[in-house]
Amino acid sequence: MYAAVDLSKYIISKCIDDSHPISNLQLQKILYYIQKYFLNRGDIAFSDDIEAWQFGPVVPDVYYHYCGYGAMPITTVHESYDIDAKDISAINDIVENKRTLDPWTLVAETHKANGAWDQIYKKGLGNHQVIPTDLIKAVG
Repeated sequence: MYAAVDLSKYIISKCIDDSHPISNLQLQKILYYIQKYFLNRGDIAFSDDIEAWQFGPVVPDVYYHYCGYGAMPITTVHESYDIDAKDISAINDIVENKRTLDPWTLVAETHKANGAWDQIYKKGLGNHQVIPTDLIKAVG
């Protein structure tokens, strides 16, 4: 299991190294999909909570760590991160697939009717409420 900020450092550095930097909004959705993948294989990617915010699932610590970039691509390259080799391939597949999508497409995907975000957010009534990992695993 990783800290979400450490996993984010790897994701951001990979995207920059691949000449495809991502925004905080894209990062949040990629983290969500990585967590869902890990949960579906019977593991947890990171222990940090994911909350239901207006524009989809958000890991607050990561959001605030990179919020200074606003909607612009994150440009901070991180040299140190500790990601297990057994996880790299799956993480890379998710990153490479999702980073090519328009950020608002990612928002729409995570806002699907009866999905985990939708069930918690409830048209704003559940704003900033934690999305339980069992719900993410069950309905994504």
